[in-house]
Amino acid sequence: MKPLIVLIVSFAISCLAFYAAQHDPHIILSGRIAMALMLLFTSVAHFAFFKGMLMTVPPFIPFKNFMVYFTGVLEVAAAVGLMFTATHYITGLMLILFFIALIPSNIYTAQNHINLEKADYTGKGLSYLWFRIPLQLFFIGWVVYFAVLN
Repeated sequence: MKPLIVLIVSFAISCLAFYAAQHDPHIILSGRIAMALMLLFTSVAHFAFFKGMLMTVPPFIPFKNFMVYFTGVLEVAAAVGLMFTATHYITGLMLILFFIALIPSNIYTAQNHINLEKADYTGKGLSYLWFRIPLQLFFIGWVVYFAVLN
C-alpha cells in the first residue's frame, strides 16, 4: 500500500508543480518521476529492512543476500533510467520484467505470512495477494503507459 501511496501522491505533486511553473502538468514526465520516486522509496526497504526482505526470497533463489542488495540497487538504477529520454524506454521494458519476476516472491511472502518490516511471520497472509498481484499489474501498466508507449 505504501508504494502505491508514494506513486499517486508524487504523481499529483509533480503534475501540480509543473502546472504551477509552466501551465502544463507534463503528465508523461510526471508519471516517470512518480515511478522513479516510488522505486527509490521501495529500494530503501532492501537496506532498512534487510532481514525481512531476506525472508521474502523464495528457497529456490540462490545467493539470497546478494539478491536482496542487488534488487535494491536495480530499483535505484531504474529510477535514474526513467529520468532520461535516451533510457526511459529500455528501462521501462526492464521494469516490466522486474515486476513480473517479483511475483514469486510476493506469493512466497503471502503463503508464509511474512512481515518484511518486522522480519517475522505476522504478515497478512494470502489476503495480501488480493491486493499485491493487482498492484503489480497496475505498476506494469503504469510503466507501459508512461515509459514504454510515451
